[in-house]
Amino acid sequence: MKAVLQRVTRASVSVDGEVVGAIDRAGIVALVGVTHGDGADQVEIVARKIAELRILDGETSVADAGAPVLVISQFTLYGDTRKGRRPTWNAAAPGPVAEPLVEAVVAALRARGVEVATGRFGADMAVELVNDGPVTLVVEAAPAP
Repeated sequence: MKAVLQRVTRASVSVDGEVVGAIDRAGIVALVGVTHGDGADQVEIVARKIAELRILDGETSVADAGAPVLVISQFTLYGDTRKGRRPTWNAAAPGPVAEPLVEAVVAALRARGVEVATGRFGADMAVELVNDGPVTLVVEAAPAP
């Protein structure tokens, strides 16, 4: 499982012109991708990192600051661009596998008391954000061999 974390001052995600998820104060946008073999262990690692990485102002975490998180599924994190001009998506888990794991990340964050907004899985989403810093990090939790 991979997550790209962006520190933001605000962010929203829209589907067909309708805002489906938004955070209106400083927090984190988490783009979450799932690969084959991911499971509960990867969900816990990624949720912990999102909640506890000290990347907000004053070296605080989402958990410390009570900051919100906008979680957006992002299968393209597993795009392979090594050959040719067209990425392949073979490393991305199919929707029926990935969707429950992205939902599990959301649930794990909420269980930690984090305010979470979301995109809509599988939809064509328009994401707007104001990156703060800018601060952008990649978190990876590899599946067990």
